[in-house]
Amino acid sequence: MSRPSRRHIEAEDQRMLRRQADFRLAAGYVADDLARCEDVQAITLIGSVARPLRREVPRFQPFRRHGALILHECGDIDLAVWVSRLDRLPVLARARSTALKRLLAERSIGVAHHQAELFLFEPGTDAYLGRLCTFNTCPKGHADCETPGCGREPFLKQHEAFRLYADALAEGRCVRLWQRGEGWLAQDGG
Repeated sequence: MSRPSRRHIEAEDQRMLRRQADFRLAAGYVADDLARCEDVQAITLIGSVARPLRREVPRFQPFRRHGALILHECGDIDLAVWVSRLDRLPVLARARSTALKRLLAERSIGVAHHQAELFLFEPGTDAYLGRLCTFNTCPKGHADCETPGCGREPFLKQHEAFRLYADALAEGRCVRLWQRGEGWLAQDGG
């Protein structure tokens, strides 16, 4: 397997930028539908989709073997969502699915619902509550459902030993999209 050429690296970089742009657009679609849910107070794009992509040795060949640096591959969309209550989480799940179906129909961009992670927070305190589950029943009977606290509130997923990065919501590391009472702060994921 030969070392990737500069042209091959540039092509991969462009693919990663397109993937990030598609995910940013998807974040905007999901945020648009979530903003219509009365329990949602604010929405912020976090994670690699929210920031300029850094160069790294990727997980796939031939780049890994040769230590060739390309732009980071965004794996999913991370949205921080502040919710005033947890007893209507299926409404948020439907909004996410509806938005992604609309994105596919209107823009021919396919993003699976499990690729749009919703990290739920308590308004006022910014306390992390858990993630919106991607299963259609709670509990599903899956090994993930056995994590302590998972499903205590139906469809509120917990991940064992998960810790949100302390700076995940810091200025410059995220894009505030929408705030109840203020409206849109950024469109299409930034």
